[in-house]
Amino acid sequence: MIRFPIEHSLRYRVAVALATFSIFIVGTLCIILYFASDNIEEAHIEQVIEMEMDHLVHRYQKHSDFISQVGSHLKSYVIHTMDDELQIPAYLRGLQAGYHRIYYGLEDFHVLVRTTNAVKFLVAYRISLHQQRLSKLRLLILLSWVIVVAIAFVVGYLLAGILIKQVTELAERVSLLALGDIQVGLLAQPDMDEEVAQLAHALDDFQSRIKRMLQREQEFTANISHELRTPITTILTSCELLVAIPDLPVRAHHRIKMIEAAATRMGEQLQALLFLAREQALGVMEPVAIAECVFDAVEPICAEIYRKKLNFQVNIAPAVTVTLNRQALHTALMNLLRNAVQYTESGFIRVEFNNQRLSISDSGIGIEPAYLPLLYERFFRGSAQGQGLGIGLAIVKRICDHYGWLIEVDSIPGKGTTFHIILP
Repeated sequence: MIRFPIEHSLRYRVAVALATFSIFIVGTLCIILYFASDNIEEAHIEQVIEMEMDHLVHRYQKHSDFISQVGSHLKSYVIHTMDDELQIPAYLRGLQAGYHRIYYGLEDFHVLVRTTNAVKFLVAYRISLHQQRLSKLRLLILLSWVIVVAIAFVVGYLLAGILIKQVTELAERVSLLALGDIQVGLLAQPDMDEEVAQLAHALDDFQSRIKRMLQREQEFTANISHELRTPITTILTSCELLVAIPDLPVRAHHRIKMIEAAATRMGEQLQALLFLAREQALGVMEPVAIAECVFDAVEPICAEIYRKKLNFQVNIAPAVTVTLNRQALHTALMNLLRNAVQYTESGFIRVEFNNQRLSISDSGIGIEPAYLPLLYERFFRGSAQGQGLGIGLAIVKRICDHYGWLIEVDSIPGKGTTFHIILP
């Protein structure tokens, strides 16, 4: 079923409600007038015939030899004998005293017959003029009903605009408010109607509670960030000092490097998690050499690439630069490259950049089509292979949404996957 957006408009619904009310009220009145006009017209016709009959009898009683008049619509006859009966139209013969309605061809006659002193008086009235007048009246009633309904809808729509103007203005102010600049009582205005003011006060209270909640969350994440960064910095500093010790055994040196790499990765994950929770900018906008950023992002996983003997290719000219947030791109690339290495046991990892499209391809296990809708869900992992929390792609998606980048994926199970980041 097709639904039009206007059906969801409060202004439209108010106009329809008023038009519906008008349809009911005016329609009821029109129906009453429709049937009442028929009864009034019938009563008028009977009155005309009665008056003509009284006039006919009165004239006969004064002048018994007068000749009754026969017009195009009103015909009156005085019948003394059977010969007189045969002189009148066939469709009027043989009628008994009383009121009669006769249809002759397309004509409709109302006939009144009265007998006085063995004299029969007959008045026949052709009501075509009444029928025409009644038809015009009914058409006028119908047109009036349609016009009133149309006027009611237009007037209702205009009145509804006036009624909901304050609600519309309130919605516009709410949409323009910056989250950090919300002030209690900012939306409520002294000249508002009572109901709109009540809504504005409720929104002010709600936004105030959101502001307090965000302040508490920011304080909490800032404290957590500080508390976690301190031990990570200590670990990294200790690793640097240990590596600088002369004659350090190779095995110990390797272990220290592993600790340093794990601490570095933990710091990066902490930064990404904070971004995911607070959705704050990761850095400033600046010209970024794409190839250099790719090599920086892949450096922490070079050992894994060498261990798996993967062919790592960067098909990007060193001079290619784009103005964007370097740290955001670095975080996105780091997560995509780590995923590519984790799920690729042999073959290649390829990074390309053409027409503002940055592509990271691999020859890994691919992604099942059923998993694609859930790909950017937090903690979702489509395969047990590899290690991680399942938040890498969620972080990448959040970064892309925050900076207006588009992310697309092409994947064939068993053959590989390609992620595309389309820069504006």
